[in-house]
Amino acid sequence: MTARTLRPRLVAAGAALAAGTLLLTACGSSGSSSSASGSAVNPSASVKAVTADPSLAALVPADLKSGGKLIVGSDASYAPNEFQDDKGTIVGMDVDLANAVAAKLGLKADVQNAGFTAIIPGIGANKYQLGMSSFTDTKEREQSVDMVTYFTAGTGMAVKKGNPDKISPDDLCGKKVAVQTGTTQADQIVDVINPACVAAGKPPVPNDGDKFDLQTDVTNAVVSGRDQVMMADSPVIDYALKQTGGQLEKLGPTTDSAPYGIALAKGSALTPAVQAAVQSLIDDGTYKQILQKWGVEAGAIDKAQLNGATS
Repeated sequence: MTARTLRPRLVAAGAALAAGTLLLTACGSSGSSSSASGSAVNPSASVKAVTADPSLAALVPADLKSGGKLIVGSDASYAPNEFQDDKGTIVGMDVDLANAVAAKLGLKADVQNAGFTAIIPGIGANKYQLGMSSFTDTKEREQSVDMVTYFTAGTGMAVKKGNPDKISPDDLCGKKVAVQTGTTQADQIVDVINPACVAAGKPPVPNDGDKFDLQTDVTNAVVSGRDQVMMADSPVIDYALKQTGGQLEKLGPTTDSAPYGIALAKGSALTPAVQAAVQSLIDDGTYKQILQKWGVEAGAIDKAQLNGATS
């Protein structure tokens, strides 16, 4: 997700006109997103305790070190990456990683629920030190924040079980498509899919998509039959398949994988510490345990990069 004046959460899913038909480009690597047939989500799974690394803690700016915590902005509506459990506690892959990064640096993470479009401005205003909310690292976003990569994901789609409307993943023209407001997928409808539909002489997606502030409402719109298909980040689609008790099925392949990044203030002295902490978690196996806990290990990376946008 992102503000409309910024680059969206993922690189827009590849789409092109071929013989007058809208085509979605399949992702280039089978390891670029979590699989619905992958490991089960197990929120109670144990992850080894993370202890401070003195060499990494030494990289933390003095003012943060004295405060003892990292304030992290996260939009807790995007399961399994960040969401609220039945007690209202913010949990998820990004939350566990934020806690682990902070622990490596000798700090404690304070993960705060925030509207997605408010997180990057909040970093600029020093309200948050980190943004961990399934941000895609894009070249445009790197103009305003630094991004430390930690995951890869693509765009996925889902329909009701059995695909009763016989929707083709290659042609969403005229279909009722549910998306979360401000996401790559929402922008894709406006910028790519609907112009291609019009050029092909087909009806566009109505209203540029049925947009919801919360991803949970997107999923419910398809389960209830209000909409015919939903588009979201691939781990979110895969999680929805698992959590809706067989009411949904995946439609077509995952498209256009791209890196997620931890957002920090541009040129922040904290950035090298965060990058080193993520790499340390990858190297010691904690990172893999966290991803396995949330059933998203297929999106794992082996090197944390600074500003590693692919587009």
